[in-house]
Amino acid sequence: MSTTEDSRYEGFTAEERAAMKAHAEEGKKAARRGSRAEKAAEAARDVLAKIAEMRDADRIMAERVHAVIMAGAPDLAPRLWYGMPAYALNDKIVCHFQPAEKFKTRYATLGFSDQAKLDEDAMWPVAFALTEMTPEVEARISALVKQAAG
Repeated sequence: MSTTEDSRYEGFTAEERAAMKAHAEEGKKAARRGSRAEKAAEAARDVLAKIAEMRDADRIMAERVHAVIMAGAPDLAPRLWYGMPAYALNDKIVCHFQPAEKFKTRYATLGFSDQAKLDEDAMWPVAFALTEMTPEVEARISALVKQAAG
């Protein structure tokens, strides 16, 4: 790879390294012995604990997103993914909540993986910026997760 004086590869950011470390820890934790039900309960507790650690704006939004997802798509199982609250179907991540603080962005994001059944025509959105939770936003999230888990 060639570089110029103005553009040098700086490597991963501290936030990206922290996310990768969290993902490795999540994998180790999931590999531990225990029943499927015990692992699911522990994963759900981990998600709630991660949400509780967030700063006010992200925490309040994450609590509402979590409640809407669990009510709208109860088949989705909460678990951590790269240190973020995520929701899986058959052990495959369908969607996740990325707090604004995690990567120092100006808004939180609700993202969907390729496992989400959101396909529409030749192009469709897979991430949504969240700046506040209104009844309309909650209804849209509920509809999206129901469709995604379809």
